Amino acid sequence: MTPLLHPLHHALPHPLRHPLAHVRARLAYWWQSRLPLTDSLMLTQRNVYIVPTRAGLMLGVTLMVLLVASINYQLNLGYLLTFLLAGCALVGMHVGHGTLRGLSLHLTAPDAVFTGATAIIQINLHNAQKRTRYGIGLALFGSQQWAWTDVAAQAIATVQLAFKPGQRGLHPLPTLTAETRYPLGTFRVWTLWRPAAGVLVYPAPEVPTPSLPAGLAHEGRAHARSVSVQGDPEGLRTYRRGDPLKAIVWKKAAKTGELVSRDSPTLQQQTLWFDQQQTGLCQPEAQLSRLCAWVLQADKLGLIYGLRLKNQTLAPATGQAHYLLCLRALALA
Repeated sequence: MTPLLHPLHHALPHPLRHPLAHVRARLAYWWQSRLPLTDSLMLTQRNVYIVPTRAGLMLGVTLMVLLVASINYQLNLGYLLTFLLAGCALVGMHVGHGTLRGLSLHLTAPDAVFTGATAIIQINLHNAQKRTRYGIGLALFGSQQWAWTDVAAQAIATVQLAFKPGQRGLHPLPTLTAETRYPLGTFRVWTLWRPAAGVLVYPAPEVPTPSLPAGLAHEGRAHARSVSVQGDPEGLRTYRRGDPLKAIVWKKAAKTGELVSRDSPTLQQQTLWFDQQQTGLCQPEAQLSRLCAWVLQADKLGLIYGLRLKNQTLAPATGQAHYLLCLRALALA
């Protein structure tokens, strides 16, 4: 089974080539490792942080210049302008902090994907207060691709974030960050969030799709010729639980309201075995990619198939549950 590792563990720069970047990455890794793993997060004053933006720093420098000039020349209007701007900045900081404080974040784990595909993280932002929260952004930590939204009073807003996981296996979701610069843009109010859920990555199926193992592909073609020659004159029979969806005659079901399937005894008598040792390939990843392509093809044809890996054997079966079980075994092999 592929171990669950923190994403930053593989992203640490070389300490000799990039000493400053290495220190920053180590510090970020240490900080994130101390965060709790949770799929639901309530933002409070304990996990919401405030730092000035570049505009805020420039405003601070401007206020210092105005204050020094007002003291030097004894300008009463200068004092008034200085403290008025400073008061506005402090009020903006308080409003910005209140925009995130009290917000609830709930994450939905992404569906399993194949290697190289994009996984989608869905996050629901729940606002229990009677005021709208404006300008809330979410992103993967370290990414510049932000998803911005407003959350209406006592409502829920949904945000989706996309990322590409690495190689096959079970991977943790990356650390997420949420921020707002509302209302003046002088302060950045932000938080970090480590989801507890993970994403399962299947091996990429071999392209072009390889034919089924010797002797099995021919039986599949024989099955295609034998369908609709058994059973009643139309080659149909009453639907049985476990019949593949492709065997159901949907047109007749739409007309009569009765589920019927094409009779396929030849298919039911076949048992296909996909063996890792008989793929004809040497590299383990290439073997798993070919097995994945075979599983996809067999499921598409509605065949009964089993899977033999080096450390696991799945008995022959058919259906969606067996299909997902085989893909999971290939991902964690």
